[in-house]
Amino acid sequence: MTSPLVLSLDAMGGDHAPQAVVDGAALFLKGRKRQVRLLLHGDEAQLKPLVDAHKGLSALCEIRHTISEVDMSAKPSEAVRRSRGSSMWNAVEAIRSGEAHVAVSAGNTGALMAISKVILRMKKGVHRPAIAASWPGPKGFTTVLDVGANVECPPAQLVEFAIMGEAFHRALHSVERPTVGLLNVGQEELKGNGVVRDADQLLRAAGLEMDYRGFVEGNDISLGTTDVVVTDGFTGNVALKTAEGTARLVAGWVREALTSSVIAKAGAALLQLGALDQLRAKMDPNSVNGGVFLGLNGIVVKSHGGTDAAGFATALRIALEMADSAFLNEIERNLSLLAAAQEEDSETGQAALQQETA
Repeated sequence: MTSPLVLSLDAMGGDHAPQAVVDGAALFLKGRKRQVRLLLHGDEAQLKPLVDAHKGLSALCEIRHTISEVDMSAKPSEAVRRSRGSSMWNAVEAIRSGEAHVAVSAGNTGALMAISKVILRMKKGVHRPAIAASWPGPKGFTTVLDVGANVECPPAQLVEFAIMGEAFHRALHSVERPTVGLLNVGQEELKGNGVVRDADQLLRAAGLEMDYRGFVEGNDISLGTTDVVVTDGFTGNVALKTAEGTARLVAGWVREALTSSVIAKAGAALLQLGALDQLRAKMDPNSVNGGVFLGLNGIVVKSHGGTDAAGFATALRIALEMADSAFLNEIERNLSLLAAAQEEDSETGQAALQQETA
């Protein structure tokens, strides 16, 4: 029988915590066959009444009391120094101690990243973590990373992102051999800056077990041209926020068009039975809420800070799927291949230098 999966939740993190966290947990657990237990880190006086309001939830939850929490405006360095014993710190610490399989928080992104690095440390061969997001497209989802953790990235770091993103996509979206593209301003070899061109050369020469397709452009993200799109955190975050703003704009236009007249309202009522509901579901940010921190010795999922219960439930679903997958092992396997390729290149370069000086 499959052992229970333990999710460790920062119950006080987020704009609408702890209400959205507890309600999201109840929604996530409703009708779920997979055995799951929850550790809720936060103020017991606030959490217990919320948990008791959901029938049967208390039997699947354990409240770990703390009155300390990380402020949404705290700087990462400040959070690391002052957050020991907070709901966020304790949620991540439960992974290191072996009590939980994955941590989830809707709190301060920078603080969560810094705390996770201090407690869990980075995987060997990974210099900095990346945040991976699932981007809806015509045939499912595209994984985009980094979407905010690293503003500037050297070429080697983009290669690391490609390795982690491919493993993430395989685990979360059940694609046996994901295709990988490097975001650029064009598909030609001479396009882009030196960083993306060098990263492209590294990916082609590394001998990785990866279906790398070269450069892709911004419109390819939504078109699903490749399963994984790799970029730096500055570009990825701008692209993500632009897409979210466009989705809200289009949703507003649709709402306005369907309420502009009596006939339009009547048509909207009929559309509610099918097509409009499907459109709403595809454009709902809650359906893809939850960015995964990749590169750590453990799994941490970051929910949007302003999420509601439905969005937090989605983040918990992503956390469950990641914890049940083997993507951490897959990342390690390809990182070892990359390290071997880099060592071989270094030895070849030293041999060539010795011949020149002989």
